[in-house]
Amino acid sequence: MITRAGALHALESVTDPELPVLTIADLGILRDVRIDGDAVVVTITPTYSGCPAMAEIRSDVVAALTRAGAAAVTVDTALAPAWTTDWMSQQARDKLRAYGISPPTAGPSGPVDIPLSAVLGSLGARGRAAVGCPQCGSPDTEELSRFGSTSCKSLWRCRSCREPFDLFKDH
Repeated sequence: MITRAGALHALESVTDPELPVLTIADLGILRDVRIDGDAVVVTITPTYSGCPAMAEIRSDVVAALTRAGAAAVTVDTALAPAWTTDWMSQQARDKLRAYGISPPTAGPSGPVDIPLSAVLGSLGARGRAAVGCPQCGSPDTEELSRFGSTSCKSLWRCRSCREPFDLFKDH
């Protein structure tokens, strides 16, 4: 019989198929793990409702827990509350940067009063907050396409080192 601690340990090997450097826990889509008799019940929240990676993640969760000794595995999907990049761990943000993807900005989850002068001072030419290059750190970057290699990323280029990179979109 598998314990909750054993199940959590087994799930440390489950990565996002689109971002293989991140585990589902790093990404914040692993919402709950509980033991119900002989079964393990896992709740995950997709990064967005049409995320094509969810079927593979579900399959990987079942496989990891079965290898760890779970007699039965149920994977539930919770759409509410909706996933947000605020659920990503700092470790996930660091892993993305090391992988060459600019992480989403970490910010408060509720309304915040910010003086307009502070906002205007931090915006780039296109009216967006400056995005740092994950290669050289320069804030002199430009968005090439709102749509990148996956739906959750956009394509950017650094004007300093001239390298292209993905930006994980804020949700």
